[in-house]
Amino acid sequence: MTGVVLFSTLAFNLLYLALAFDPSPLQDFCVLDAKSPGCKKPETVTADDFFFSGMHLPSNTTNPYRAGLKAAHIPGLNGQGLTLARLDFLPNGIIPPHYHPRAAEILTVLEGSMEVGFVTSFPNYKQYPKVLNKGDVFVVPVGLAHYQRSVGKVNTVVLSAVNSQNAGIVEVGGSMFGAKPAINSDYLAMAYRLDKKTVEQLQSKPWA
Repeated sequence: MTGVVLFSTLAFNLLYLALAFDPSPLQDFCVLDAKSPGCKKPETVTADDFFFSGMHLPSNTTNPYRAGLKAAHIPGLNGQGLTLARLDFLPNGIIPPHYHPRAAEILTVLEGSMEVGFVTSFPNYKQYPKVLNKGDVFVVPVGLAHYQRSVGKVNTVVLSAVNSQNAGIVEVGGSMFGAKPAINSDYLAMAYRLDKKTVEQLQSKPWA
């Protein structure tokens, strides 16, 4: 299993409830209908449509990143502009640098310790890093590159929420070195001040 599984799972879960880009609601709710496109009839909606059980169970961390994600698949979240997920990290587990083009993210540590940081845009590229412990909360502004890594000796559990049902996820390295068709390697070598052989090695890795 390669590290691409983590980002594929993350992308799938972030898109699970997505129908469009977070329009303002025109009704009380629009619960997704699993049997047909569109919303359930209000008279068929029950409390279970706004409920999810299982966030106490860990996600799969058997990948090179030693981290995993489980999204709360709640039909009633459709149209509410929210996505909720559990992140699990083994000791030294990481989520590589990435950004969400359509959402801010709020992280709450439930167990363990994690370093999180985001970097501002050009020209400053200022980093805002912070080590979080149990009970700590951190906000990542919309569209800024950020990373997470476990820094404790025990497993870390984090609750992640983004203010979009289709936040999107772009891995910083994968978007450049994993592009299909491949970006010109001479260009990438010049842009990132690397030798061409290193670029070609990076491009040969499974990014997506």
